[in-house]
Amino acid sequence: MTQTTRIGMADATDLLFRAFRACGLSSDAAQSVASALVAAEAEGQVGHGFSRLADYVAQARSGKVNAGAVPRVHTLSPTQLAVDADHGFAFPALDLGIAEGLRVADELGMASVAITRSHHAGALSVQVDRIARAGFIGLMMANTPKAIAPWGGSAPVYGTNPIAFATPRDGTEPLVIDLSLSQVARGKVMHARKTGQPIPEGWALDADGQPTTNPEAALQGSMMPIGGAKGTALALMVEILSTVLTSAAFSAEAGSFFTADGPPPGVGQFLLILRPDSPAHDFAARLESLLSLVTDEDGTRLPGERRLKQLRAAQLDGLAVPDHYLAIAHELADRPAAQA
Repeated sequence: MTQTTRIGMADATDLLFRAFRACGLSSDAAQSVASALVAAEAEGQVGHGFSRLADYVAQARSGKVNAGAVPRVHTLSPTQLAVDADHGFAFPALDLGIAEGLRVADELGMASVAITRSHHAGALSVQVDRIARAGFIGLMMANTPKAIAPWGGSAPVYGTNPIAFATPRDGTEPLVIDLSLSQVARGKVMHARKTGQPIPEGWALDADGQPTTNPEAALQGSMMPIGGAKGTALALMVEILSTVLTSAAFSAEAGSFFTADGPPPGVGQFLLILRPDSPAHDFAARLESLLSLVTDEDGTRLPGERRLKQLRAAQLDGLAVPDHYLAIAHELADRPAAQA
């Protein structure tokens, strides 16, 4: 059984901040990346939290990720924004794109944000939750390096290509929906490999197209899509909006998120931000009417309730982080910047 130690969220953020500063990131970028990883860990998305630290740092040190990247935003039309992540980490580009997108949506009612030359976007729920807490509806999708084969094929073409949605609610937490188009996020397979655990049947196929419970074989093979052919159709939709529309790298040509060698991933993210007001109806009241239809029956629940439970526990009791991940974080954070 993996040994864990509890650490408060503020202390966890500071620890990761110091690790990223030591590998050459600016204070703003280090804070952005550290905050995103801790937020994902707090939601129970362990494949997007501390488990990413060593890979992120290795890529920043090798130059695969541009440690000195400065994201820049461009206005394509009154409601269309484009952000160039400059082959840096995705989170500073997302911070910029969401801030500018909220400003435009507040003025004009909606904004689209297309991010290119980007990197792993982590838990998309973290980003759309921010949008909903600002009072807006958020939709986000992202492509990732190839992991899913087209339906009927064996060679991966699409990424796991996640989609997330969030909407504000009156007097309670936002409704957040976050799903990968594979049976599970690929980060969970990576986490299983790093912690020496098998994966459940039905998650992945090996390179020969055979079911596997070996995470290493799964990472060399392909992930199983949700919903069969429908899942691969959704993956294609995300691929179009995240790569064709943004001029980002296709999943089939993107560099790996997991290794320090090779080309930058260069992937894309697409966000849609909507102001949920209309003189024709009361959005908040109608939303609650709809959600009550979901929850009126015993045994039903809204999506994201488990995430909220995890988040509240983390805020109260801290994060239970595997000891070997904490050891890596302390070793990296304690290095002088010149050695990182």
